[in-house]
Order: sequence, then C-alpha cells, then structure tokens
Amino acid sequence: MTSEPAGYAHAYATAILRRGREPMPPADFTPDWADAPRRGKYYPHAPAFPLPEPASADAPLDAALRPDGDADEPFTTRLLAGMLRDSYGLLGRRLGVQANTDLAGLPSYAHANWHRGTASGGGLYPCSVYWVAGPGAGVAPGVYYYAHARQAMQRLLAGDVTDRLNAAVGRPEPATQFLVIGVKFWQNAFKYNNFSYHAVSMDVGTLLQTWRLWAGGQGRRIRPVLWFDQAAVADLLGLDPDAEALFAVVPLAWADHDRADRVEAAPPGPVRVRHTDRERSRTRLDFDILQRVNRSTAAAVLRPPAGVLADAGAHPARTSAGHLALPPAAPMDMPVGVALARRRSSFGRFLASRRISAGQLAALLSATATTTVPSEIDGPADRPLAKLYAFVNHVDGVPAGGYEYDPGSHALVPVSDGPPGRFLQRNYFLANYNLEQAAVVLVPTVRTHAVLDATGDRGYNLVNATVGAISQTFYTTAAALRLGAGVALGFDSVSYVEELALEDTGEFPLLIMLAGHDRPGLGDYRYELS
Repeated sequence: MTSEPAGYAHAYATAILRRGREPMPPADFTPDWADAPRRGKYYPHAPAFPLPEPASADAPLDAALRPDGDADEPFTTRLLAGMLRDSYGLLGRRLGVQANTDLAGLPSYAHANWHRGTASGGGLYPCSVYWVAGPGAGVAPGVYYYAHARQAMQRLLAGDVTDRLNAAVGRPEPATQFLVIGVKFWQNAFKYNNFSYHAVSMDVGTLLQTWRLWAGGQGRRIRPVLWFDQAAVADLLGLDPDAEALFAVVPLAWADHDRADRVEAAPPGPVRVRHTDRERSRTRLDFDILQRVNRSTAAAVLRPPAGVLADAGAHPARTSAGHLALPPAAPMDMPVGVALARRRSSFGRFLASRRISAGQLAALLSATATTTVPSEIDGPADRPLAKLYAFVNHVDGVPAGGYEYDPGSHALVPVSDGPPGRFLQRNYFLANYNLEQAAVVLVPTVRTHAVLDATGDRGYNLVNATVGAISQTFYTTAAALRLGAGVALGFDSVSYVEELALEDTGEFPLLIMLAGHDRPGLGDYRYELS
C-alpha cells in the first residue's frame, strides 16, 4: 500500500460538500444488487461459540445520556454480550408501508429487513467488530470476530496478543481486553462507490455512540482510541488495509483484570490471523477516490497533542434579537435497550397535522447537542465540535423558520423567517421523504477544515464519527419520545450553507435529521427475535 500526500482529506471533504452541484465520479454508476456482498463477514472455517445470556440495558435513556461522574465499572462477558446484541445484533424483522425505494424487495425472505439498534447509512452495516481478549475474559485469550447473525464469537487466533494491541495503541495504562472497529469497504462501496468513505466513517460514530449509551446506563465507559498504528493492527488481524480499514480501538475495563499475570503472552513476531473472509460478490470493484482518502487517513499515525482542537470547535452562538427560550426537555424514561429496539427510520410516514411539543423539540436538541466522541486528544479547553441548527415546520409554540440552537441558554436564535418546507424539499435529492411533513429538521455542522488543519487527515474520521454519534443519539431520543425519525445525506449542502449564512464560519452541514409524528394506522409487520 502506497501512502497519499498529507492533506487529501481536505479535498475529499470539499468534494463531499459540493457533490450536490458537482457530482462525484463515477456519475453513471449503478449498483449490481444481484451481486451484492453479505451484510457481515463470513469466516467459514473459524470455530464459533455462542455468547452467554446477554445482560439487559434497563437504565432510562435520560440517565444514559448524562452518566454520573467518572465511574468506570468493569465489564463482564454477559455485559459485553448485551452491548453487542443491542448495538449490532439482529433484533427482529420489520416490514412497514413506507416510501423508501427498497420496499418492493423487502417482503422476500432473501431481502428481509432485519433491524438492529444502531443506525447505518443505507442500512448496509459495514462495520466489523473484533474482540482481542486477554487473560481473565472467561474465554481463551485470542482474537475473535463478532458474528452478529448468530450472536456468537468466531475465534480467529488463539493466544494472548494484547501486548501488541497495547503497543499499537500507545496507551500509558495497558488493557487486557479490546474491541476493534473495522470497516469492510465493499459492503458499502458496492452501492455508494467513492461516497462510501463519508458514509462508513459516520457508521463508526453511530456504533460508538450506541456503545456509549448502553455502557453509560450501566456505569461503564467507552473511550475509543482513534490515533493508533493501523497497519500493525491490520497485520495482526490479517486484513488488507485497502479492503478493510480500522477506525477505532476501544480498551475495556474488565472484571477479571487481576488475573493478567496468570497467562503468558503469545510469542512476539509474525503471529497473525490466517482465517480469511469469503466474499459473496463475484465481482468486486475498486474506487480511486475511496482508496486515496482511506490511504491518507490511515497513514496519519502521528497522534496530535491533547488540546489541539481548542480552536477548531464550534463557534459560540451568534447574537441576535428575539432569542426563543425553550421549555425543559420532555422526560425520556424509556429503558435504553427498549429505545434501541424501537429505533427506526420513518421513510415518508410523517404527518404534518400532528405537531410535536416544544418540550419534545427541546429534548431532541439538548440530547444531540451534548453528544461527543471522546478521544485521546481531548483537552480541557475544547469546545464541542458540532453545532446544531433547526428548521421548524410544525412545533407547538415555536414559529416556523430556521434557527441556531444555543445550548448554553437552551434557546433558539432566529436565522431565517417563514416556513422552510419549500427550501427543504427543493434541496433534497431523493423521493423517500417529504421534508415539509416533518415537524422539524435538525442540521449538525462541523468546521471540518479547521479540524483537519489541527489534527491532520485522520481528523476526518473524528469529524464524521462525531456526526454519526449525533445521529444515533437523535434516533434513540426520538424513539424514547415516541416520535418518528429519519436521517438523510442526500441534500445540497451548499444551499444549506447559504441559507444558514455559514459562508464565513467554515461550517459544513454533514447530514439532516428529521423528526415528527408518523401517520397512524399504517400496516406494519414486526417479529422480535428476543
């Protein structure tokens, strides 16, 4: 693998911003759905064992969003099983009357819409989850792949290799258990081609945020490491870095960490996973831009010093007359596990005549505004990376218009007047939503170029993981508020920059998040696996 010149992420970010007006190549690309890959990796010869009965996530979502202090209780295998099941495991089958383009194929069992607690761009779920288990885990030390369809672990390598993970991650405090998040690009690129890096790096954020919500309600902490020696970890896992990139390593506090001295480490040297994933697709395509941005972010292994993001965060809210104070957020006492299971995309089911309350809007804004992806380069003076804007259509007590959300005063700052429905719909590319029917459309923005200037190319992963995490909080919060929700990337970002007057701030609108009440009485099929 050859390296790309530093700074390519800047060009990719600009191309993403402008793709509504200057389409990214290949402009005439059509996915071959008959030759689509699996939605998960397949290791035919790796032994598997079922995970134990999973622990449930019974804490209310309110508590998970605002965990107390710095408590970091240790994980157990049952807790790990519960977190993996509720995030990336198959929870059941769904079929509902809605407006997405894939509806025609979903009644066929071969195209069953198996739902999961975590959102994914296009519902494609390209993330791979590996467990690098050291001593005291209740399983033999080694490298395991989470087989989500079976709620099982497949052993890819036997032996304790946590010393190699600790060396690659560069943690001052060694850990004995790690989760590693990879992305198999073809699982998404077969549909989204060069755009897929943008989508999958958000998928990493949705998964991390699901883990943070789940663990936070249990008194545990998820603190991912984003700057690490990706090539060394990829070599250990037996991966082709051009085909599958590694985005995050998550050290876990573990209940039996005191047993670490009872097991010898695997011998140093060329020990690596030999099992290989068997691809379903007969033809796999390569995409030049995807490969270039992947190589440029992977090569940026030098970790920036803590605090470099102090000047790259969101600017303070603008000053303007007519601030609209919001009421307290509506309570969200639904258990985390239930909210994750109920999370779904509305796909055109919104009904404008059913307005949401200002308290529900306040809950959506306050929850998403506090969402971050903690990383090893955080500093005490850092501001949040993301800022939130709201286009209000149908909210009781809030005039229709465009607003900036000021989390410090829990208020809306007017940006544009009048119903925004025509602007929203005119600048949306797809036919699966009528944005005017949504009660509100939230828009997170990040100063992407400022983050890249501060951190280097791998900062692109942090930007998109942050926005992906915000979208997962949004979905889960909407479910707890019993609202319909949807997240979309098919919009003209430049028009949003102009409408929100962001030309001089460097803010990029990266996705849009829709909420409202769904139409009642629509046909729905649900089958729960547990």
